[in-house]
Amino acid sequence: MVTSSEVTPAPVTKPPKRTGALGSDVPRIVPRRHLGRWLTAAVALLLFAMVLNSVVRNQAFQWDVVARYFTTAAVLDGLLLSLWLTAVVMVLGFLLGTVLAVMRLSANPVLRTLSWGYVWIFRSTPLLVQLLFWFNVGALYPTLGLGIPFGPQFLTVKTVNLLGPTLTAVIGLTLHETAYAAEVVRGGILSVDAGQTEAAQALGLSRRRTLRRIVVPQAMRSIVPTAGNMLIGTLKGTSIVSVLAVHDLLYSVQLIYNQTYQVIPLLMVATLWYIAVTTVLSAGQFYVERYYTRGNSRALPPTPLQRLRGHLTAVRHRLSAATAADARPVIGGDR
Repeated sequence: MVTSSEVTPAPVTKPPKRTGALGSDVPRIVPRRHLGRWLTAAVALLLFAMVLNSVVRNQAFQWDVVARYFTTAAVLDGLLLSLWLTAVVMVLGFLLGTVLAVMRLSANPVLRTLSWGYVWIFRSTPLLVQLLFWFNVGALYPTLGLGIPFGPQFLTVKTVNLLGPTLTAVIGLTLHETAYAAEVVRGGILSVDAGQTEAAQALGLSRRRTLRRIVVPQAMRSIVPTAGNMLIGTLKGTSIVSVLAVHDLLYSVQLIYNQTYQVIPLLMVATLWYIAVTTVLSAGQFYVERYYTRGNSRALPPTPLQRLRGHLTAVRHRLSAATAADARPVIGGDR
């Protein structure tokens, strides 16, 4: 029999030390320090600041001259012509390119071969050579006529009077753009699963309606990014028509600095306008891509404004959590 005097009292133990922000036994997680990432970012920002400082403070750029000619009538007229050329060439190029893409995917071997030959020739020839060729086409065909094939002509016109510099630029750029647009459209159509076409045929839809209502909307997801790059490339590529004395943005700037001999600031005027327009087109491309991403299994990419709101919300939550952790009383401290 055990008496009460033999009972050994249990030792008094200290309560476990509570760690962590919420007072639990889970140790506090310390985020990893990305020292290399921050060091690389600091070096990159330092180099960017040095380059920006050298450009802004370099007197050879003559920023006052740039500001004076940036919105002159001659420069704006050249800019409008460049934008007009870009729009016309892109619309005509993709219209003709879509026809060529359908011909390339056709079961007709003649149409398929002709489409392939067109793409092969115009992608193999430099754009400058094509423009110079079309500018001098009057030497090969002094007159153009309309009549019966291999027969008499009812209407003839001199090529020199018909093809001016601007029309020659439109023809050369459009034919060149068509070859690339055809491959872009063909690649987009091939990216659509063949089961979509088979399902449409099983429902009794015609080939044209299947292409217009089912295949093309899905192919736009692949077409739009490449088409956006082509649009920006076409805008910059219009500067090559200055060799034909077409009064685009670059040629208008060249006319001015040939008179004032202020080459660098006038070239900066053209550069800043190209950057501004390209920025607007890139923003438009982003929203068009976002539009055609609808219906995909992935979530829509956030817009720049949504990204900014997300970053601000994350910073606000971190500040709130840090403030709450500092203001929380300590419960059950060490004894």
